[in-house]
Amino acid sequence: MDHPLDNVIWRALTTRQAHFAVARGLARRFMPEVTQLSAFQEASDQGYESLAELAGPKGTVAVFLDHPYEARPGWEVVATAPLLQMISGNSAAAGGDLQHEIVELGVNDSAEMIELTSLTKPGPFGKRTHELGNYVGIRSNGKLIAMSGQRLQVPGYTEVSAVCTHPEHTGKGYAAALMIEVMRRVRDRGETPFLHVRGDNSRAIALYERLGFGIRKRGHYAVLRKV
Repeated sequence: MDHPLDNVIWRALTTRQAHFAVARGLARRFMPEVTQLSAFQEASDQGYESLAELAGPKGTVAVFLDHPYEARPGWEVVATAPLLQMISGNSAAAGGDLQHEIVELGVNDSAEMIELTSLTKPGPFGKRTHELGNYVGIRSNGKLIAMSGQRLQVPGYTEVSAVCTHPEHTGKGYAAALMIEVMRRVRDRGETPFLHVRGDNSRAIALYERLGFGIRKRGHYAVLRKV
């Protein structure tokens, strides 16, 4: 039997986050203003044809794959990377003392959230990504300097995502503190936290392991443009 986190974008778009889905044949994608994340039921010719209909001319999609992307007619590769899916253990991590309070983020903070994620590049983040789940942040002198939140949601699991800190404020424990808060909220609902990280991001992987995450699955990330 498949694990709930297998083909996780597809599962999210056909279960708990189906209200964000745009569908064509064997493919689903989040509304473009929410995120570029997209998926197909299977990585077949028909799956890619359905995805092409969703992308439209010169449209861009981001997919999670079990194997490295292989060139296909009609698609241009924008970016690829090894991808780890990590899942939280049963123990809850403890946070340290913070100089700044953790604040709620929402629609009024969208522009700042996009600015911070554009600078730090934790993954695709659009003007409505914050609608996918609770997002929290830390401000210094009124400026958003760190954030994290919830993105993909499937039965029993919620993804911790958009973990990022402004380069001038790293090394102060902000990312860990925000993740612990997000994880607490996920666990309070009786769910298990999980996340995705580039396989070559050793610094982030080390942080996630310290917070009790272990590697569940190795895969690949690809951003593709229809040509």
